[in-house]
Amino acid sequence: MAAKDLRINKQIRVREVRVIDHEDKQLGVMPTPQAIELAQEVGADLVEVAPQANPPVCKILDYGKYKFELEKKRKEAKKKQKQLKLKEIRMQPKIEKHDLEFKTKHVSDFLEEGNKVKVTVRFRGREMAHTELGRDVLMQILANLDELGTKYNVDRKPQMEGRFMSMILSHKSKK
Repeated sequence: MAAKDLRINKQIRVREVRVIDHEDKQLGVMPTPQAIELAQEVGADLVEVAPQANPPVCKILDYGKYKFELEKKRKEAKKKQKQLKLKEIRMQPKIEKHDLEFKTKHVSDFLEEGNKVKVTVRFRGREMAHTELGRDVLMQILANLDELGTKYNVDRKPQMEGRFMSMILSHKSKK
């Protein structure tokens, strides 16, 4: 639950609320002013945690500490997420053998790091009449990756996008 969705003390505008105390014991349904007094006696805040319930559920707790715990949980969840990046390698259909091997090595390195790779062949001028050369270059990259022993998946097969032909590769996971 996001901290901005919570209402505390004076922002609660309903007559009656179901109250849970700071020790997680149900105190039952009571008028809102009485619940606020009860929270102030303990030195805490009355926080509405389930506004959609009938009557709304409020909890007696330290709001600052509660916000801190929510933020801590959010950061921990974000830390565990794996950020995938899409790297792009560009070339032309008339690429020399050494350059192709060099770029294939980069593709292999990116895949080993766990990134997705978009391999793009750019066609200029009259090269558009020979798109099969671009497809051959992309297939040669796949063959070179096989020779290097790089495990990969072809997420998107070679296809034309305007003046570019591209395919997307990802690392084959060990699932």
